[in-house]
Amino acid sequence: MGWRATSILIYIILIIVYRKLSATGSLAARQAHKARAAGLVGQPAHWSLHCQAIRHIGTAIAPYDARAYRICHACTQIMKKLSTSFATATLALAGALALNACGDKSPTAQPGGAASSGAKPAAATPAVPVSTVAAVKRQLTLSLFATGSVVPVSAVEVRPQLSGVISRVHVREGQTVRAGELLFTLDTRSDAANVAKLRAQIAKDQVLLADAQRQLARSRELLAQNFISQGAVDSSQAAVDSQLANLQADQASLAAAQVPLSYGQIRAASAGRVGLVPVFAGSAVQANVTPLATITRLDPIDVAFSLPQSALPDLLALLQGGKAQVEARLPEQTQALTGQLQFVDSVVDAASGTVKVKARFENRDSRLWPGAFVKVALQTRELKDAIVIPLPAVIQSARGPVVYVAQDGKAVQKPIQLLAAQGDDAAVSGLNEGDRVVVDGRQNLRPDVPIAERKPAGDKAGGKNGKPEGQPAAGAQGGQAVQGEKAAP
Repeated sequence: MGWRATSILIYIILIIVYRKLSATGSLAARQAHKARAAGLVGQPAHWSLHCQAIRHIGTAIAPYDARAYRICHACTQIMKKLSTSFATATLALAGALALNACGDKSPTAQPGGAASSGAKPAAATPAVPVSTVAAVKRQLTLSLFATGSVVPVSAVEVRPQLSGVISRVHVREGQTVRAGELLFTLDTRSDAANVAKLRAQIAKDQVLLADAQRQLARSRELLAQNFISQGAVDSSQAAVDSQLANLQADQASLAAAQVPLSYGQIRAASAGRVGLVPVFAGSAVQANVTPLATITRLDPIDVAFSLPQSALPDLLALLQGGKAQVEARLPEQTQALTGQLQFVDSVVDAASGTVKVKARFENRDSRLWPGAFVKVALQTRELKDAIVIPLPAVIQSARGPVVYVAQDGKAVQKPIQLLAAQGDDAAVSGLNEGDRVVVDGRQNLRPDVPIAERKPAGDKAGGKNGKPEGQPAAGAQGGQAVQGEKAAP
């Protein structure tokens, strides 16, 4: 039991004793004064009763009223003195007990209450258990990661250029077509009749032109024989020119009439796969309004994704080199497809701080489908002979990144420079190969604190990458370093 509980218990016992004595003393005083008032005792008896009352009261300090109990002045003075003495003694006893209890809690106090002969030495700081991994020197491949979507190289929506009725559908949904292949035929009988009419008019113009030319030839012969005047020859020449102009005009009209007639046959503008065909033979369509089908080119195919603007220098260098390989992996597949970096946008999206990028892939087996989401990995560069440590070992402090290194059984805090991060690996400077950095348990560390090293679970020789196996992948996209936990002050 603690000293506080002991003091409270003693105080409660004193109050109970005090109330018991108060009740007893007050009763004795009342009986003595009743006897004196009845004339049963004399003056000596009165004093003896006074002494008896005081003796029964003892050291009681119960509150009383001299008028209610009709106690004489002498008894009142005696009881007040006794009350003051008892209260003072009670407070002194409680204080002594409290001080004695406090004294028992002092560092030098002995179990029996006596002071010890000498202070005990302070306990040694216990070693903090930590997991460490050795820094390794190796090649680190840096890649940018993103989530992209498959987009076709070209997707042509087929619409009619002529209003009319579809007379025949020559294509099936899902069919692969070549460029120029016939897809739909419209009812163009009125346009064909107009073309035939213009052709007949052209034939008539040609006959009239030939007659005018013969008339001009005879007029020139007669002019040579002076049978007609020069004016007659000029009139024949004008007739020839007029018929020639009419012929040319009708030929132009025929060419114009043949254009809508050609619109009656709808052909594929590019090679690809035909999508949904929502019309049938007999469907009425409007020019440039009604969609007939969509032809999508699937081989090759592109993957569009976005990367942070900080990756622009690496992207432009890779684009100029022309050998940038991009890997695309579908969520449900383990094998990745390899393509080439094809395009980097000319502007950065101010809202997201990213730049749009495209990569082109061969798709002969149609593994990539437009609209599908893929995971993209773009290899940017390689760091050779880099000091690599686990990224979770890096702590972001107010002075920059630091790590705890195990030296002589203590945790030594060392500042480092984070060169690059890839997954759970970090390439740093400021460490030597073989330095054992603290990975787990660093939240309980302070500089120069004793530590007890242990290997992380599943780590036999520092791991292939110099990190404990089974650690979760870093959440940085594009190979960016993740902010670690803050260092201790």
